[in-house]
Amino acid sequence: MSGDHQHADVSNTPVSRLWGALGLTGGFMLAEVVGGILTGSLALISDAMHMLTDAAALAIALVAIHVGRRPSDLLRTYGYARFEILAAAFNALLLLAVAFYILYEAWQRLSLPQEIQSAGMLLIAVVGLVVNLISMRLLTSHKEESLNVRGAYLEVWSDMLGSVAVIAGAAIIWFTGWQWVDSLLAVGIGFMVFPRTWVLLKACVNILLEGVPPGMRLADVHAAITTVPDVASVHDLHLWAITQSQPSLTAHIVLAEDADGETVRRAIEQRLRDEFDLHHTTLQMERESCAPSEHIH
Repeated sequence: MSGDHQHADVSNTPVSRLWGALGLTGGFMLAEVVGGILTGSLALISDAMHMLTDAAALAIALVAIHVGRRPSDLLRTYGYARFEILAAAFNALLLLAVAFYILYEAWQRLSLPQEIQSAGMLLIAVVGLVVNLISMRLLTSHKEESLNVRGAYLEVWSDMLGSVAVIAGAAIIWFTGWQWVDSLLAVGIGFMVFPRTWVLLKACVNILLEGVPPGMRLADVHAAITTVPDVASVHDLHLWAITQSQPSLTAHIVLAEDADGETVRRAIEQRLRDEFDLHHTTLQMERESCAPSEHIH
């Protein structure tokens, strides 16, 4: 039997505000790409890549909400929640490719600097900062109520720092004429993207491989189950996540002699909820072990 599992963060997410922030961020991202090409600023293009991570985070949050409300069917018994993970993995790979291109282009420009239209670069960066501040305002009142909104808020907050850096760089180029500052900024913004992208890709791969969710240890879960009264042993224990916010567990529980299976099951589920916040559990109660040897999978 399975325990209850709820998705409060999905129901509490303000979809209209996410769409508003996505429209602002995505629209200005395109403007930065065009502006970077027209002004010759690699830093603007790099910051556009940075804003792409924000737009992707917002889009993934919206996908998570949409698929989270779709019911499962006879072909997809877990529903369509994994689309969120596939989209995030594709986004991470795309960002890594763009980041490597930015670094390569910056290296080329350091040896052969290009003329940068600092006034246009400054104007676009200021508009970008305003867009980020508006997006943050749209999300800030709900960021503590929803994991989706909190992640999107942090992405926009990070990009706001990138806009400030581009403004400072444009001002330096304007007053000093140091064209190489643009390439240096592009490299800096690119390296800001790398750690976030790597963490995202690593999390996606772990979920797709049905690895143990971050923050949990299989040995700790096993120990917690075995200390429940009337549990003789545990085997075929599996712990994974359907999506980042949906950890799941299955296990075979060998009962002590004369133990009541329903009572033990309820006690295990209560402990898993209290100690690990695990709500989606499937436990098979056994009088004799069906495994050839006691082990943890």
